[in-house]
Amino acid sequence: MTDAPVAEKRPFELTQHGETRVDPYHWMRDDNWQEVLRDPTLLRDDVRAHLEAENAYYKAQTDHLEDLRTALFQEMRGRIKEDESTVPMRDGPFEYYVRYREGGQYPIYARRRSESDPEDIMLDGDKEGEGKDFFSIGGVDVSWDHELMAYGVDTLGSEYYDLHVRRLADGKEFDDVIPSTDGSVVWSKDNKGFFYVERDDNQRPKRVKYHRLGDNPQDDRLVYEEDDDGMFLSIGETSSDKFLTITVSNGTTSEDHVIPLDQPDAEPRVIEPRQHGVLYFVDHREGVFYIHTNADGAVDFKIVTAPEDAPGRENWKDWLPHASGTYVSGMVCFKDWIVREERRNAKPRIIVGRYDRTGEHEIGFDQDAYALSLMGWGEFDTDVIRFAYESPSQPSQVFDYDMASRVRTLRKTQEVPSGHNPDAYTVERIEAKARDGESIPVVLLRRRDVTPDGNLPVVLYGYGSYGIYIEDDFSTHVLSLVDRGAVFAVAHIRGGSAKGRQWYLDGKLDKKENTFTDFNDAAQALIDAGYTKRGRIVGYGGSAGGLLVGAAVNLDPGLYGGIIGAVPFVDVLSTISDDTLPLTPPEWEEWGNPITEKSAYETISRYSPYDNIRAGEAYPPILATGGLTDYRVTYWEPAKWIARLREETTGGPFLLRMNMTAGHGGSAARFERLKERAADYAFALDVLGLKDAEPDRGL
Repeated sequence: MTDAPVAEKRPFELTQHGETRVDPYHWMRDDNWQEVLRDPTLLRDDVRAHLEAENAYYKAQTDHLEDLRTALFQEMRGRIKEDESTVPMRDGPFEYYVRYREGGQYPIYARRRSESDPEDIMLDGDKEGEGKDFFSIGGVDVSWDHELMAYGVDTLGSEYYDLHVRRLADGKEFDDVIPSTDGSVVWSKDNKGFFYVERDDNQRPKRVKYHRLGDNPQDDRLVYEEDDDGMFLSIGETSSDKFLTITVSNGTTSEDHVIPLDQPDAEPRVIEPRQHGVLYFVDHREGVFYIHTNADGAVDFKIVTAPEDAPGRENWKDWLPHASGTYVSGMVCFKDWIVREERRNAKPRIIVGRYDRTGEHEIGFDQDAYALSLMGWGEFDTDVIRFAYESPSQPSQVFDYDMASRVRTLRKTQEVPSGHNPDAYTVERIEAKARDGESIPVVLLRRRDVTPDGNLPVVLYGYGSYGIYIEDDFSTHVLSLVDRGAVFAVAHIRGGSAKGRQWYLDGKLDKKENTFTDFNDAAQALIDAGYTKRGRIVGYGGSAGGLLVGAAVNLDPGLYGGIIGAVPFVDVLSTISDDTLPLTPPEWEEWGNPITEKSAYETISRYSPYDNIRAGEAYPPILATGGLTDYRVTYWEPAKWIARLREETTGGPFLLRMNMTAGHGGSAARFERLKERAADYAFALDVLGLKDAEPDRGL
């Protein structure tokens, strides 16, 4: 059997705020990392050799799981309708939709004039991606006259998208290819050009530019440039189709600029200059901006209005006042209707009404846990919205909802070709008591015939950062765990926004440790409720969720029987102290700035997983994954973490699976993604003693 790689130790000293720490594996960070994002062959030889040795060790350690991985993959694939298609969305003379072909890896973007008319394939992902190690389609944006299409393509996984333009009548490609973008555009109303966001060499969205068709992209007009490295930059358009929106935000502070889309040469006009701690996002209808904001202490957000010609904050008037505990998570304007999404105590709902607040009513479901979301609409002047509903046991259903008649029409129910019986499963919600008295919602999915006996195997999933809400949705993948007798649980911990914006604020900066203790308290609640016991739980999280499980296992290694950290953000202290890395400056609002703030340095020092490994203690088996061209969580974070765990602790094994041809999201090919998920689940089932368990689908 292949021996575990022993990473060379090259002590590197880092001194901050009078404290020096030694990082023996700092050398894994290739100084050439920016170039590697664009050309992975430039990776330093010693780093590549180490990563390849880790992959070889992972393969050797998991060879006994090959049959299980194959079985899981086949199950997951069997639950997917391979020639899946979205419900067509009307936009002007066409219905637009996305579909897959049987056996196809990538989406096909298509349209038709009506159901009886022939299909027009605009972009065939299988054809475009053929022969490429990595292939991902960004935005696909059609011009207002429906004659041209701009689309983004990433062939490295680094999320640098090249923009291409195609004439839809004959498929002719323009010579206009624009590199280093975020992958999406907004067309001007004259159909002669479009706005886009350019990324710099540090993968930061820095500039909004306007490209006129036929011009050399090097001569594209600079529309807006953001000087603050701590802010993200994005573009969109108002629902009225009148304005381009340029949004500058870091999750705590934001600022919107607008340009009339029929005046693409106009200078951007700011709605309200940024003010620290104030977030606002604009939509538009008939001379009025509708603004979704947390201004004036509206922690859970409110909606205000402002006249189009004088949109500054002095003219903001409450349209929907703030109501503590009712988190207004978003809104959409239509010609005669305004629709908003809300959440109370981790349960979503959609509120529909007129602009004078008459006829306001709720779309919701009376269940313990479910997901509900607007799906957008191609037209502004409509009485119909589209939403999706699902639950952990119920496949997704897509409804068209007539806001005037209040009649909902089922347009599609997700098919599970291999069969699925929702009644064979039980969805439960328990309230875990946090150590400071807060109540943490935990949603569980299990087979109905699996009775809690204090010894059930559990996979506990969490995220808990950036205010991201993990929906209680339906996953065909998770069924492969549950059908083998495991319980799949999602902990709605602080740092997310399941219970509103304050739930997020209580899990960031100097309160960040609440996120990790909440996760462990959720695990303990499952034990106290008689589901499982210590050592029978696999903690699972990705990206910032990898930070979560890395910090949680450091706090109590014996609580878990295994840990899966997918592209895990585990080297927090070094990363957030390195302002050259792509996401570091914007992230200071989430974690604090350890470069300038000693208190932030001390807080992060207490929980950073890489820096708080409990030397000499027994840790459960741990699997980390990574992507070589990942700019969000750089490849060296999981590599360093696994090397240090292996060197300083007992137990394990500690495994690293590094994708050498992809980035943060792994493979963009749908069946390759399934294989990656199957590998994660095989690891979990193995450490939980379910390697040879036969699945029971309860059909």
